[in-house]
Order: sequence, then structure tokens, then C-alpha cells
Amino acid sequence: MIKATLEDKKRIADILTAAFENNQSVNSIIQQGRREYRIKRLMEYSFDVCSAFGEVYLSDDRQACALVVFPDQKRTTLRSLFWDLKLVFTCTGFGKINYILDREARIKALHPTEPFYHLWYIGVNPQSQNEGIGRKLLEEITRKAHADRRSVYLETSMLKNIPWYKKSGFELFAEQDFGYTLYFFRKKSTGFE
Repeated sequence: MIKATLEDKKRIADILTAAFENNQSVNSIIQQGRREYRIKRLMEYSFDVCSAFGEVYLSDDRQACALVVFPDQKRTTLRSLFWDLKLVFTCTGFGKINYILDREARIKALHPTEPFYHLWYIGVNPQSQNEGIGRKLLEEITRKAHADRRSVYLETSMLKNIPWYKKSGFELFAEQDFGYTLYFFRKKSTGFE
């Protein structure tokens, strides 16, 4: 696993844009005109947030990536406000703000109070899927989180991902209805059991 740098931003946004093109959760928060453009703006925003308040990783072969945010370290800054405004103008639009704020509050309510890794996105280049690259990256992130004595939490709207997360040792602990079902997973660190 490689820690990403700013030079990797375009590659990571491209991987995630392709991997999340048909994701219900992603598509629920973006305006649908120019969808690929808007998904890419969302992934660039996510890269910026995770670079500032978490970590961004690439697989060793640079075909998969993961964006992790540390909610206990996330702060409102002038830079983060700029990113938020840019996201509204290029991706979500003003009409989705209340929906997004409500959605984020409901997600946050299911997160623990102790520090944790929030695996915001993990994706594999579609041409390299089903080769074990994503699983290896997920295992490396989980090991790092547990070495840091943090549990890993994530959400998915993709039914096909549920068996994959369960096979990787994640526990499905909640579901929320947002017009689609969002499934909540966690893998607790032994430091908190």
C-alpha cells in the first residue's frame, strides 16, 4: 500500500469515478446532468478532505485506492469551507443541501464516540476488478487501523459488496433508508472490544 500524494489526485479521482458510476449513494447526492463530471468533482473533493483530515492510499500496483477520514481530526477551516462551496457549485447544487445534511447527520449518529477510521471510499479500476487487489488494500488498511487502535467503519449501498465486506471480517450493524438502503459495517479494533 502506498500513501498517495497530490500528484495522485487525478488517478484516484479517475478510479473512483469509474468504480462509483452506478452507486446509488453517490448518485443520490449529485445533480444528474453531466453525471461523470459531477462524480469526478465529488471524488476530487473527497481526496482533498481525506488528504487534510485522514489518509489516502493506492494499492502497490496503483489500480485501487482508498480514502479514509478521521472524524476526530476533521475541522472547519477556510480551506474546507472553500471545498464545500466548490462541491455545491460543481456537484450537488443547492437543491440537495438539506438532503445531504440530513443524510450526513443520520450517518454520523451511527458512528462511535472513540476515534476510528471512516473508510469513505475504496475502489478498484474496473479493468482490474476481481483480481484480489481491493481485498488486499482493505486488509492493509484494517491492519493499519488496528495498529493505531482504531476500528474501521464504512457504508455501502451496493448489495453485491455486502458478502465481500462480511468475508473480510466486517460486521453489518445497521441499515438506513435514504430512498435506497445504506448498509453500515464495522470492524472493531481489539483495543475497543
